[in-house]
Amino acid sequence: MRHALEHGYAFDPDDPRAPSLAAWERMSDEERARVVDMLPSEFELEPPEGDPHRVAASQAIETLDAYFRRTGRRVYLSSNLAVFYPDEPVFAPDLLAVLGVEPGERMKWVVNAEGKGLDLVLEVAYAGNLAKDFELNVERYARHGIPEYFIFDRRRLSLRGYRLPPADTARRARSYQPIMPQAGRFVSHVLGLELAIVGSKLRFFSGTAKLEEADELIARLGVTLDDVLARKDEAEQRAADEAKRAEEADRRAADEARRAADEARRAEAEARRASDLERQLAEALAEIERLRRN
Repeated sequence: MRHALEHGYAFDPDDPRAPSLAAWERMSDEERARVVDMLPSEFELEPPEGDPHRVAASQAIETLDAYFRRTGRRVYLSSNLAVFYPDEPVFAPDLLAVLGVEPGERMKWVVNAEGKGLDLVLEVAYAGNLAKDFELNVERYARHGIPEYFIFDRRRLSLRGYRLPPADTARRARSYQPIMPQAGRFVSHVLGLELAIVGSKLRFFSGTAKLEEADELIARLGVTLDDVLARKDEAEQRAADEAKRAEEADRRAADEARRAADEARRAEAEARRASDLERQLAEALAEIERLRRN
C-alpha cells in the first residue's frame, strides 16, 4: 500500500525508494526525518551464497576497517547496508566505502540525508546471480556516480575493477572504464591501496606491504605479547637476581662491619689488659725497689 506524503512523494513498501532530489529539497527538516525513518533498513536480499561468500566479504571489511583505524583515516565501511539513492531501487552491496565521513554506526545510507553517495563498492560473487554483479551493477553503480567498483569472483578466483573516467560536464550519462591490473594488482584510488588475489583470498596492499587479516594480526600480536611477557619475566628475574646479589653484598658488608667491630672491641680489651699489666709491672718494680732499699 502506497503512502502519499508531502510534496508529491509517495512511499511504496513493496518498492521503497528515497524521494527525488527535487522533492527532497522542497521538504522541511521534519519531513525529511520522517521519510528517513520510513525507509526500511531490512528487506529481502539475494539468496545466501554460503560460507565462501560470507568469509570473503567479512575478511575484506575487517581488514580494511582495522587498517583505516590504525592509520586514522576517516573512511566509513559497511556490509549489506541498505543504500537509497534518490528515486532509485534500494540495494545492499557486500562492501561499501565512503570517504571523509564519520565511521559511526548506521542502519541505512540515505544519500540525500548523508549529503554524499558511495565512493567504492566491492561485490563478492560465488553462487549467486552473476549477471547482477557483472552486468546490472556495472551499469547501476556507474549511473549512481560511484567512482570505483570491484568484483571478486570467489569461485573462479578472478578480480575485476571499474573506475569512472574524469567528470564530463558536457554529458550526464556515465559509464565505467575497466581498471587494468599491473603485475596482477588493481589500484584503488579511493582506498589508496592495491587489490590482488593471493592463493584463494582477496588481499589488499599498501605499497609492498600486505595488509594483515584479523586472524593474522591476532596471531602476530599474540607472538609479540608472548615475546614481551618473556622479556618481562627475564627483566624481573634479572632484577630479582640483582636485588639478591645486593642483599648478599649488604649482608657481607654487615658481617664485615660486625667482624671489624668485634676486632675493635677485642683490640680495645687487649689494650686495656696491656695497660693493666704495665701498671701492675710498674707497681711490682716499685715494690722491689723499695724492698731493696730497706
